[in-house]
Amino acid sequence: MQPTATVLVYSDDANTREQVRLAAGRRPAPDVPAVEYVECATLPAVLRILQERRIDVCVLDGETAPAGGMGVCRQLKDEVFRCPPVLLLIGRPQDAWLATWSRADAAVTHPLDPVAFADALAGLLRERLGVDA
Repeated sequence: MQPTATVLVYSDDANTREQVRLAAGRRPAPDVPAVEYVECATLPAVLRILQERRIDVCVLDGETAPAGGMGVCRQLKDEVFRCPPVLLLIGRPQDAWLATWSRADAAVTHPLDPVAFADALAGLLRERLGVDA
């Protein structure tokens, strides 16, 4: 298992980025590596980081403005070669169809349930890193 996994967190709201870090903690599950978070508040920063660094999972806030996480997710899936899995934060359960449209690999509702969020993040890390559950 690699020593750390890198998770990109995109939201224009610093409180949301903090909630993501606190919900999953340093290690979202015992069988996945410790997590290093890279925070971005703008789409240009997301695109730059994805070019410069290895990112294992992206967490995108669907409520971010002006470039919402759902549209950003769809753009990344279209434009980024070997795009990392995306965990989308959605405002309400009824928005799950939009997460599907955006081609997100998983979605959780905001405000975050720490257990559900950590489970979803750990699942995507297992898939990306080839960790057996």
